[in-house]
Amino acid sequence: MRLGQTSVVFFLARLLASAIGFVATLYIARLLGAAPLGIYHLGIGLVSWLAIAGKIGVSGAISKRVSEGDEQGEYTVAGAVLVGSLFVVVAAGVLLFRARVNAYVGYPAAGFVVAILFATLAYSVVRSVLTGLHLVHISGILSPVKIGGRSLLQILAVVSSLGVAGLFWGHLAGIGLVLAVGLFIAVRNLPSLGVPRKRHFHSLLEFAKFSWLGSLQSRMFNYTDVIVLGFFVSSSLIGIYSVAWNVAQFLILFSGALSSTLFPEMSELSAQHDPQAAANVVEESLAYGGLFLIPGVFGGALLGDRILQLYGPEFTQGTAVLFVLIVANLFMGYQNQLLNALNAVDRPELSFRVNTAFVGVNLSFNVLLVYLYGWLGAAVATAGSVAISLVLAYWYLSGIVSFDLPIGEILRQGGAGTIMAAVVYIGLTVEDTYHLLNHNLATVLVLVGLGAGVYFATLLVLSTRFRSTVRRNLPPLEPYLSW
Repeated sequence: MRLGQTSVVFFLARLLASAIGFVATLYIARLLGAAPLGIYHLGIGLVSWLAIAGKIGVSGAISKRVSEGDEQGEYTVAGAVLVGSLFVVVAAGVLLFRARVNAYVGYPAAGFVVAILFATLAYSVVRSVLTGLHLVHISGILSPVKIGGRSLLQILAVVSSLGVAGLFWGHLAGIGLVLAVGLFIAVRNLPSLGVPRKRHFHSLLEFAKFSWLGSLQSRMFNYTDVIVLGFFVSSSLIGIYSVAWNVAQFLILFSGALSSTLFPEMSELSAQHDPQAAANVVEESLAYGGLFLIPGVFGGALLGDRILQLYGPEFTQGTAVLFVLIVANLFMGYQNQLLNALNAVDRPELSFRVNTAFVGVNLSFNVLLVYLYGWLGAAVATAGSVAISLVLAYWYLSGIVSFDLPIGEILRQGGAGTIMAAVVYIGLTVEDTYHLLNHNLATVLVLVGLGAGVYFATLLVLSTRFRSTVRRNLPPLEPYLSW
């Protein structure tokens, strides 16, 4: 029950954060247009790639070692020293080649890239410690603070005519705010901050030498297409693509919350017993990995153009891209659970193999398909590479942990999504015919709300497992009914 409640708290926090980001992006897109957003997302994409070299899997290693419960303070300090040293090297490279960096981004962004990289790496260490300390819900609650602060400052900067610079300044301030709060909470919950020894660094690097590619896989999933598009298409199209990507990512929030919550639990079970002890947790993660993504595929097909129209008429060009990206996120939702389990049972070398396959296929597909088909090729490349790595991850994990695929649960979610799609389609047809609402935002809100209600109501009827999970994780009602 505690795991379910923690997942829900983490998810609701991320949901609030995404809602804040959605409103801010909507406002900024309408005020500035697609091109400045394209420059901003290209700069942030570059930071995300540089962050891989800045931590080479150390943050994942910190979560793993701290979650095991021994010498947590020593592992935290060792991880911070390693990441800090790597930052100095990467930052020096950016400043040395700042002219090329500025030319690629299309804006003098090298200074912003270094500053945001430092804040990003520092926060990755803090977040890893919070995860290792089983404080995932705290990490989740910090997300609305970060995105809320970032969004508010970005809007104020844009209104003050700071343009693209305001977007970068707001991003930096948002991370800085949660970095300070998260650091305070992490230090208070650590038993102590000890001086690390050589074996602490060795233990982190031993895990990180395999897990670093997981960071690369995550960044490639999020930013390879944007980085490659930077060589082939205009800033305006990159801005539209990035908006479609952010909408698609909204649906993977629960899957991410689930994997973040379950990692320390599977890690502890595996360390105390054996990998098979985590089998039930693996099955639960797969049963709910697509809970929001499956109906999202139906919703994207029916309402994608209306959702993108909220950002402005030019953004509706990305409707087909949005649908493919939602499918990519569906595959990634399940793949995340499998890789999460491999890392939790201390088999990072197998995650390394999966991620190697993803990185090679994704990069090759992106370069080839973007060259041939433009931005739609980028979306297809992302979806295809994730599908291949999903199959490979299942192959490796099933060889270590014996677990049953929850096919029935996934099919029931698909059935509920089909019924939801029928209801939304009828509602959309009625609106297009009679124009009862006659406003795009109102139509989107009503149909999304109606669809969500129908989906979960239907799933409650179809799925005993879902009913049981909801019942276990609801607060007890007896005290309120006793009167």
